[in-house]
Amino acid sequence: MVSQDKIRNIAIIAHVDHGKTTLVDEMLKQGGIYRENQATVERVMDSGDLERERGITILAKNTSVHYKDYKINIVDTPGHADFSGEVERILKMVNGVILLVDAAEGPMPQTRFVLQKALELGHKVIVAVNKIDKPDARVHEVMDEVLELLLDLNATDEQFNSPTVFCSGRQGTASYSPDEAGTDLKPLFETIINYIPAPGGDDTAPLQLLVSSIDYNDYVGRIAVGRVERGTIKVNQEVTICDFHDPEVKAKGKVVALYEFDGLSKNPIPEAHAGEIVALSGMSDITIGRTLCAPECVEPLPFVKISDPTIEMTFAVNDSPFAGKEGKFVTSRNLRDRLEKELLKDVSLHVTEQGTDSFNVAGRGEMHLSILMETMRREGYEFSVSTPRVLTKVIDGKVCEPIERMVADVPEECMGAVIEKMGKRKGDLLSMTPMGSRYRLEFLVPSRGLFGYRNEFLTDTRGEGVMSSVLDSYAPMKGEIERRQVGSLVAFETGESVAYGLAAAQERGSLFIGPGVSVYAGMVVGVCSRNEDMTVNVCKRKQLTNMRAAGSDEALRLTPPRVMSLEQCLEFLADDELLECTPKSLRIRKRELDHAARMRNLMKKRAQDNG
Repeated sequence: MVSQDKIRNIAIIAHVDHGKTTLVDEMLKQGGIYRENQATVERVMDSGDLERERGITILAKNTSVHYKDYKINIVDTPGHADFSGEVERILKMVNGVILLVDAAEGPMPQTRFVLQKALELGHKVIVAVNKIDKPDARVHEVMDEVLELLLDLNATDEQFNSPTVFCSGRQGTASYSPDEAGTDLKPLFETIINYIPAPGGDDTAPLQLLVSSIDYNDYVGRIAVGRVERGTIKVNQEVTICDFHDPEVKAKGKVVALYEFDGLSKNPIPEAHAGEIVALSGMSDITIGRTLCAPECVEPLPFVKISDPTIEMTFAVNDSPFAGKEGKFVTSRNLRDRLEKELLKDVSLHVTEQGTDSFNVAGRGEMHLSILMETMRREGYEFSVSTPRVLTKVIDGKVCEPIERMVADVPEECMGAVIEKMGKRKGDLLSMTPMGSRYRLEFLVPSRGLFGYRNEFLTDTRGEGVMSSVLDSYAPMKGEIERRQVGSLVAFETGESVAYGLAAAQERGSLFIGPGVSVYAGMVVGVCSRNEDMTVNVCKRKQLTNMRAAGSDEALRLTPPRVMSLEQCLEFLADDELLECTPKSLRIRKRELDHAARMRNLMKKRAQDNG
């Protein structure tokens, strides 16, 4: 067992794509975790399929490396603001953070958000400027930007004078000077050992352990992960589970198994002392934020208040004509159980039941909820979702909406288009900074103004733009924002699409489907080029008579259909539409499938608007 003064607990925080997980890979390799001949994977900490596909970290994960006779516990955190609930809670487990910044991009909005949380907890910070070997690296300017950011966030003098290390995560090198190429990560390990304090806590005092994250295993059930704040925890020990924010909670529990993190595995151990980060099983109803105490001294620890969600969507049982054909779990009970299971490990998710068949699911952003939807689809769930809605707050008697700080990195010639679109979406331009042949634009824009914007942004910047946003504040409602300038092409009857019907429909706009696809009346099959919905019959066959033969006309030319991802479907949804998610398909449909009923509702709405 490593003594307390030889333990260091750190979290690595950074913006998406700044190289956290790649750096952790190299720390594991140089920390002697692998055998010499062992096959290794890139970005080994991104263990989920979705994480590997998208190249982003979604869940915070623990690992540890050994350097000399020290044990360094590392938490790899997500960089995307939508998963910031993950970051907020694990910061309680560590004594310091490594702030990783890309040598070309500099600090981005998410960097600001996570760093602010770390500074509020009084953590020591090591600044690591990563990717210094990139051809467009601008190390000295980025260093100035980091210092400005620390000033902005009211860092203490000690935090402002944080040590800086210059790394290349991909090559596994670090150095103390930007002009020297390092040979290995020793400078980074040395800085961690010398600058980050050892965890405090009295070994002989009564036990206190705060649960900061939950893992789940089908064999042992829930696994709680947290740091032993004081005392010693042993296998088969009786504990009392309590909650700082809810004095009523006092339950008995028993530690059935105890594990320490060693590299990529969890090793069973008989006991752990103050300062260690451990995982333990045996308590079926343990949740994040609870404290495990010795029964004779029940003192719950305060838990960081997780910021509120900003958007919500309605998840409902699929009631389309194709319901139940592709999914394994289709009932409201299946949906309720799955959402409740997600609540156990995702503290920033809120679920409220609406009637018997639908649930309002609130989260941090479109990305947060779309990852949950994609995960559920892959598990065999079938359900429908509504358009995202922002969650407002009443502040000083005024209804206020969430405002995002959006940073766009765009080529100079595309700047005008982005500023114009942001103006239409009620965005205010804060700053415009030249960066070589590109510009960095910073806006304050309402969250609902960003719904459906990402695709337009990529089109306007010819795929070269990079945008990211993070919640900034709440402000009074900014008025009406027009989301979509185009209508939908809606199928008129149920059947199978044929080339003849599709050829007529594609003259009205672009299609989402090709021939031979099953459709139902009320299903959206394409985008209308005009700003109104249009009904088309994609199942219409060519009538054959004795005057006309099947092949006498010229061959029909069909434009390839537009295949949309889950996020693109959510961005496209209008208020009167739903997205049907099944393991095999994503279908957009009208809430009201009957054409005549839709027309009646439209006439009523127009009469009200004019009257």
